[in-house]
Amino acid sequence: MRAQHFTDQVVAIVLLLTAWWGISFLADNALIPSPAVVFNAVVIEWQQERLLPSLSITLQRVIISFLFAMLIGGIIGVLMGQFKLLNRLLDPILIILLNIPALVVIILLYIWFGLVEVAAVAAVIINKLPNVAVTLREGGRMFDHELNEMANIYRFSFYKKVVHLWWPQLFPYVMIATRGGLALIWKIVLVVELLGRSDGVGFQLHLAFQVFDVATILAYSFAFIAIVQLIEWFILQPLDSKASRWQKGNGNV
Repeated sequence: MRAQHFTDQVVAIVLLLTAWWGISFLADNALIPSPAVVFNAVVIEWQQERLLPSLSITLQRVIISFLFAMLIGGIIGVLMGQFKLLNRLLDPILIILLNIPALVVIILLYIWFGLVEVAAVAAVIINKLPNVAVTLREGGRMFDHELNEMANIYRFSFYKKVVHLWWPQLFPYVMIATRGGLALIWKIVLVVELLGRSDGVGFQLHLAFQVFDVATILAYSFAFIAIVQLIEWFILQPLDSKASRWQKGNGNV
């Protein structure tokens, strides 16, 4: 099943590239470069040693922001799902954070703390954290209290409760937050880099935009999309399969 799914995705990508080539051929415009032109831009950026360092820096910011957002947002969300009073107190704050534009948060943190790395990463975390909390709150609400009572009767240790009881129930919600989180976080990181950093993919996009170099813009964009797609194929999809098996009744307490 996984092999078939992988094949279908590859076919979809090939069809997309074919359509892109056809549009660029018919347009015959430098502002709509063909896949070959964009690939050549990737090669040039690689040879000039700009592509790999920029991708590495952006990926580092994505990973750090993602981990902190998932950890803090996950804990807050689960606690809100378990304790009604805490949910009532924090729910208005979550709503406010969900509705504040990411650009506003980024600008404010840069103004308050300067154009520093901490402000950049914090802006990304703040923008993603409420989404994680909302998702994991639903997971906290869905805890099976009968299983919890059974664990207490059999005197499960805290470690066993986490690994064999709570984590399997939360895992599907963690996967939802993870897949949506990566897609959102790397986009916010690009904005953060474009506005206030002197390195990373966002900074390179800013330089390319100044000279209307569409091929380079697409080169950096697709290079990072390729990394995210590899993460999807080789990390998230296998984990998602585990979540599906547990939901079908294959999880063990």
